[in-house]
Amino acid sequence: MAADVIVLGAGIVGVSVALQLARRGTSVVLVDRRGPGEETSFGNAGLIQREGVVPYGFPQDLALLAQYALNNRVDAHYHAGALPGIAPFLARYWYHSRPVRHQAIARAYAPLIENSLSEHDILVREAGADDLIARQGWIELYRSHAKRDANYAAAEKVEKDHGLHHLKLDAKALAAAEPNLTYPFTGALQWTDPWGVKDPHALTLAYVQLFESLGGTFVKGDALTLSQTATGWKVKTRDGEMEAESAVVALGPWSDVLTSRLGYRFPLGVKRGYHMHYAAQNGTTLNNWLLDAERGYLLAPMNKGIRLTTGAEFTHRDAPKSPVQVDRAERIARTIIPLGNRLDAEPWMGARPCTPDMMPIIGKAPRHSGLWFSFGHAHHGLTLGPITGRILAETMLGEAPVISIDAYRPERFNP
Repeated sequence: MAADVIVLGAGIVGVSVALQLARRGTSVVLVDRRGPGEETSFGNAGLIQREGVVPYGFPQDLALLAQYALNNRVDAHYHAGALPGIAPFLARYWYHSRPVRHQAIARAYAPLIENSLSEHDILVREAGADDLIARQGWIELYRSHAKRDANYAAAEKVEKDHGLHHLKLDAKALAAAEPNLTYPFTGALQWTDPWGVKDPHALTLAYVQLFESLGGTFVKGDALTLSQTATGWKVKTRDGEMEAESAVVALGPWSDVLTSRLGYRFPLGVKRGYHMHYAAQNGTTLNNWLLDAERGYLLAPMNKGIRLTTGAEFTHRDAPKSPVQVDRAERIARTIIPLGNRLDAEPWMGARPCTPDMMPIIGKAPRHSGLWFSFGHAHHGLTLGPITGRILAETMLGEAPVISIDAYRPERFNP
């Protein structure tokens, strides 16, 4: 079978690239070893983070780093045996998180975030997926006055610099928003611009259905069989060989497995994360996405139940599961809101693909004709899928992209 483009990887980023190409009249084959959205995109906090203009940096405070070294927190956990192997990535991540570098990165990163809602809005309407969207923002909960006041000040700066909006909630306003909270938080901050997604996997599938309605094809296949031909690229699938003039690598945390075979050396790391769903206990309701800011876990009102998500786990991508953060977070979460039984047989785990400069890799492969890259979106894959798909599709088709992709080009790691 022949097409114009083969997109490898059917997570939210790959699906978005394929969909944006199909919306522009390109024939596309989307390839994945599993069903769409069944890997990293399956489990996340379900937030389209319009407020996330500053990417997550590596802590610079030595006292805080000393706390992380104890390895008993919810927001971060590491495998000691993996540290020698991942140390080079962490060192580069730390370097790029230094204040001057981090500020420059945030300026380059902001245009992606600024276009996240508008691009999702187009696709949500076309896919008929509005029932999956909650346009109410999300809430950060504060236990200490110091954390509350520091984050209030930071929010005011973000609002001034980027036109974002927030509400400061005192105890009375927080109780009105979440009447079932049982912990005396000192206050809260509600980001009002972001959207919640009640079932991220269902949203990915809705985008796939829209893609197929536009003539796109999804097939299961092995991305690692990708090879160059005289006229383009081919890959083996269950439906036979697929050939196209161009190919896009959007394999998330597995992208470097393929790109390294093609001679590229991307410093791609992973932050693994876990989730678990819970039944509501005795009529308890959760109305908003809630981050317990000083403990580092999030609760989300999903269609499948109350989802608890953890922070980052630093280890090798394919290391066995070690969901200690779920157990730690659950013990804390049960002290702030009544939770019922676990609804999943075991905690879900996924790996977020991260670059040390906290920005995705988007653009043409430096040394191969017709090969394109789209990966490394870290915590913001769901947020940035549609805008990434748009700017890559526009660039591939020779159009001027709605925002410049210069800061995200692969050449910054492979000159």
